[in-house]
Amino acid sequence: MSATMMDIARDLKVSVVTVSKVLRNQGRISEATRKRVLRRAKQLNYQTNWVARSLVTQRTYTIGLLLPAMTHPFFAEIARAVAQTVRPHGYHVIISCFEEDPELEASEAESLLSRRVDGLIIASSQLPCRLDLFKQVRERSVPYVLIDRQVAGLRASFVGVDNHAIGRLATEHLIARGCCRIGHLRGPEVRIAAERLEGYRQALAKRGLPARSCYVVPSGYRDEGGYAGMRQLLGLRPIPDGVFCYNDLVAIGAMKAILEAGLRLPHDIAVVGAGNVHFSDMLAVPLTTVDQGTREMGLRAAELLIERIASKRSMRPTRILIPPKLVERESTRRQP
Repeated sequence: MSATMMDIARDLKVSVVTVSKVLRNQGRISEATRKRVLRRAKQLNYQTNWVARSLVTQRTYTIGLLLPAMTHPFFAEIARAVAQTVRPHGYHVIISCFEEDPELEASEAESLLSRRVDGLIIASSQLPCRLDLFKQVRERSVPYVLIDRQVAGLRASFVGVDNHAIGRLATEHLIARGCCRIGHLRGPEVRIAAERLEGYRQALAKRGLPARSCYVVPSGYRDEGGYAGMRQLLGLRPIPDGVFCYNDLVAIGAMKAILEAGLRLPHDIAVVGAGNVHFSDMLAVPLTTVDQGTREMGLRAAELLIERIASKRSMRPTRILIPPKLVERESTRRQP
């Protein structure tokens, strides 16, 4: 028979309420009592009865995390930060991946809602004209927070980065390194890609440099797209002497194409990515990138959602923009 909180309370001669608070990491309990309760719970192999707890609290203590990709290091780091943030509050994360497919995203969201998750964190691919998904979430009174990607026309809490600033920072850095023919490997058809493109154009205009349409090439968000896009740029005359890539994976594909063409990094072509994924500094030519505060983004979104779940009243949407930072490495270190 499984041990219960009553068994722990009886053994330690404390109240069941005290045991409950310790096991839920809540309330003001002395450190000595907390250690005694946790030690006895471990000795008895106590396991939380989630069904019983849900019946009492009307919560499942689960959070749904909807992501477009799990193989991308950026979203993997987001998931890790969210899980680490909600765990001390007694919550667990259910992750669903929808591969940039809006229809699959809606289906996965419905599946999470049917499991009665207490809240959702969503990096959405929904178009402004297709907001049925969020209408369903609101009708079920499930709080949610958008992360990384805003949805135009939707009043919702959001945590992300200033993507215009990413485009400007990256492009201005290339200009400072002496580049005057700067290409851009554009991301997928989502708002953040459009904002980074606009930031790139703003930086060129500010310095009086031409924004040639042929220097902007679609690349998606994976390395193979960056490789194909860079090969297209290498077919131009003159070729770019600097390239701002939508993200670090695209930049890795671009650098592969540059090196295969017998060109030197950064002397012939300088490359900047975005994201500062964990292996960017371990490449043969360490990648200059724009850090978008990935871990902080996941942490702030999780804290925001926990606050909304715990609130007894409706809360106004909150918008948090994390300022990006340029991280210079060898892929742009050349004399201007």
